Amino acid sequence: MPSPPPKLSVIVPCFNIEGYVPETVTSLVNNAKDEFEFIFVEDRSTKDRTYEALLQLTKRLKNSRVIRHEQNGGLATARNTGIDAAEGRYLTFLDGDDWLAPGYLAQLVDTAERFDVDFVRTDHVQVTGVERAVHRAPEGRRHTPLDPRGSILPVDDTTMVDYPYAWAGIYHRRLLDRGLLRFHDGLRTAEDRPWIWDLHRRADSYVVASLRGVFYRRGVASSLTQIGDVRQLDFFRSFDLVLAELEADPDASLLRKKALRNYCVVIAHQLLDRGRFERGVAARLKQMSAEALGRMAEEELNEALVGMGEERVHMLRRIRGGMKGVAA
Repeated sequence: MPSPPPKLSVIVPCFNIEGYVPETVTSLVNNAKDEFEFIFVEDRSTKDRTYEALLQLTKRLKNSRVIRHEQNGGLATARNTGIDAAEGRYLTFLDGDDWLAPGYLAQLVDTAERFDVDFVRTDHVQVTGVERAVHRAPEGRRHTPLDPRGSILPVDDTTMVDYPYAWAGIYHRRLLDRGLLRFHDGLRTAEDRPWIWDLHRRADSYVVASLRGVFYRRGVASSLTQIGDVRQLDFFRSFDLVLAELEADPDASLLRKKALRNYCVVIAHQLLDRGRFERGVAARLKQMSAEALGRMAEEELNEALVGMGEERVHMLRRIRGGMKGVAA
């Protein structure tokens, strides 16, 4: 008689994180149950022996397997590889340099089963060196089923689409059957942005749970957010995808305002931090920022910038050129 499918599939993309693999795998050992499976996707590491470390360390993690890409595809593609291999009723994600508190996955599954919603979102703990800080999901209503679309707005406040971390939650397989869980292949950064927008626009129900079992490591040298190369500029493609996918939405005009504000916030952040980029990439960043801002109507852009602060508004106005009367 065939064994039943697993209750949970944990998808762990890994790239150049050999030094973190022991802690990551140990945390999963401390979460393992017979009905959980663990899928590691090794994205053709280039600087260390991540693959070999995974093969060795996962020997003590039951129901685990390591899939290796023939060539590097980026985080979005690695997650999709794991999604395609997953057999669980629920799916969740963990980046290869992060870790989980003991027993966290059982709590996550228990919450998903108790409320029977499409997905559950959680808080997380941000780790910077020895410092730890709790980051709460922006939705204040906890442990009650909600309409995902109702958590996208307001425009000028931090909402759930501003909290795009795929690993801060658990997702029912029925979302995958509806075409909602896959990421845009090839995105090297901001891959969660179109994904979280699609989830909140099209899913039927979700819950925010006050669980804090995911430990997200900031400032990792191999992390793309720390590397100032051209891959960082994929955020333009990511937000352009969000805007394109909003065009057919029945609430397109209202949701577009929120997406434009998100876009402007990220453009401003990248421009203010452009000193970390290689010189040619910094020049390309300015050019692509001007082009992206130029595609926005002046009236809607002025509205998006209201309250963003004098420094950011002045910089974006200068990069685009010709904008008048934007309130800081």
